[in-house]
Amino acid sequence: MSCSPLFIVLGRTIFAAAALFVYAKIISCTKLTNVDRKSFLLFILQGVLLACHWYTFFLSIQISSVAVGLVTFSSFPLFVTFMEPFFFKEPLKVRDVATAMAVFGGILLVIPEMDLSNNVTLGGFYGIFSGLTFAVLALVNRRNAKISEPIIVAFYQNLFAAVSLVIAVLFLTISGIQLMAPGLADLPTLFLLGVVFTALAYTLFIQSLTKIRAQTASVIAGLEPVYGIVLAFCILHEIPQARTLAGGFIIIGATIAAGRFSKKG
Repeated sequence: MSCSPLFIVLGRTIFAAAALFVYAKIISCTKLTNVDRKSFLLFILQGVLLACHWYTFFLSIQISSVAVGLVTFSSFPLFVTFMEPFFFKEPLKVRDVATAMAVFGGILLVIPEMDLSNNVTLGGFYGIFSGLTFAVLALVNRRNAKISEPIIVAFYQNLFAAVSLVIAVLFLTISGIQLMAPGLADLPTLFLLGVVFTALAYTLFIQSLTKIRAQTASVIAGLEPVYGIVLAFCILHEIPQARTLAGGFIIIGATIAAGRFSKKG
């Protein structure tokens, strides 16, 4: 899609919120109004963070490339590793630092070329900021997932993300800034993105935070660059370099180690 990242994320969150609303009302019979004031305020914060995360992620991809956006976004396990002990008053373990650094090393290898200049450098900056906002969001999710059902958390996150994006679009429009809107041909893609790859996937991610630490979940999610490489090979016939494969193996190894540590904990 060639439309503005704001509209991509807005469409994604609207379809996701609608799908989660239907699921809560018809299938799971979850009471979405059963939320206290503290949780409601956290939902607003989560929605804003989610909107910032997705907007900067798609902006990073549009400015630079899919590879740069994915790789720089995957820096978020590093942020989570060092912020989680502060937020939850847990000791910073050496093995967590080692796992995060291994993921970072793998990410550096996945990058095909280290010369990031002009738009590529700017795209990388937005990708890292996307990783930072996602790390903060994961920590807030861990806090809220323990007091609210995952379906409620996911619904309100996407709802308030959509609301914040509508406000942003209106503000930019009033300011005279032109934004490229999606066409009718883009709606099926936005529907798929919102329902399958947001409503379903994100609910499962939040559910995992009730069983494992945010650091472990974030390291596992760090496999996303590897998925991107495999799909690029299968769909676009792009053959990865040896250093890219080496980075993938390092990331997978760190993920397996994080899973083992979580089970032992």
